[in-house]
Amino acid sequence: MNKQIAISAIVGTIIVLAITVNTLSENQAEAQTTPFPSREKVISVTGTATTSVDPDLLVITFGVETQEKSAKDALVANSESMTSIVNTLRSLGVSEDDISTSRISIYPIYDSYRDSVTEKYTQELVGYRVTNTITVETAQLNKAADIIDGGVSSGANRVDNVSFTLSPEKQLEIKDDLLGQAVLNAKKKAENALAPLDHKIIGVKAVTLSEFGIPPPIPVFSASGAFAEDAAFKSSTPVFSSDQDITTTASVIFLIGSN
Repeated sequence: MNKQIAISAIVGTIIVLAITVNTLSENQAEAQTTPFPSREKVISVTGTATTSVDPDLLVITFGVETQEKSAKDALVANSESMTSIVNTLRSLGVSEDDISTSRISIYPIYDSYRDSVTEKYTQELVGYRVTNTITVETAQLNKAADIIDGGVSSGANRVDNVSFTLSPEKQLEIKDDLLGQAVLNAKKKAENALAPLDHKIIGVKAVTLSEFGIPPPIPVFSASGAFAEDAAFKSSTPVFSSDQDITTTASVIFLIGSN
């Protein structure tokens, strides 16, 4: 009888231990899968930086349109006008490296008429039109008026664009400087916000920089057409550049702690 009681007690103890061990294992598994909540204190701030810069690059696009009965004649006439324009630009101090061909096209010109017998509309080839466009990019901003006048007087019958912009070198210089200023501005904002709360910055958790966008070129005018016969345009053309405002932002998440 006593042996049966002892055996029953031992079996009961084993069952209790098994339940206890199983419960502990489940609790440990739950603790491992449930992340401990972060106790980091942070403040998120966006800083800005703006600067006004002078453009350092002048961009002018000239075009020559010629039309002749044959494609060869149209090309020859166009080439002669374009050669004259380039020679004039070089005489003004524009380097060959600053002149590039933007586009050249040749396409037929048709004249439509109605046949009196068949009463159907018919197209007749009457010639070819050649369009040649060159772009001048120069740092000589003070020669803008001379370059325009020289190009038009030498045969350009299209002036498609005159604008001021920033060179790639100046863009990179401004970008590096502005991003640093934006981060410092974010830090200053965070410090000002934390001062009344008796907290301070103790680290940086993340920094997000905005895409640095250069403003579009400042157009003096954008037009096309035959300027060669425009007496007003033949006179000296005043052209002035102006400053460009550039802004960038930086979002910073600072780690904070009490003073």
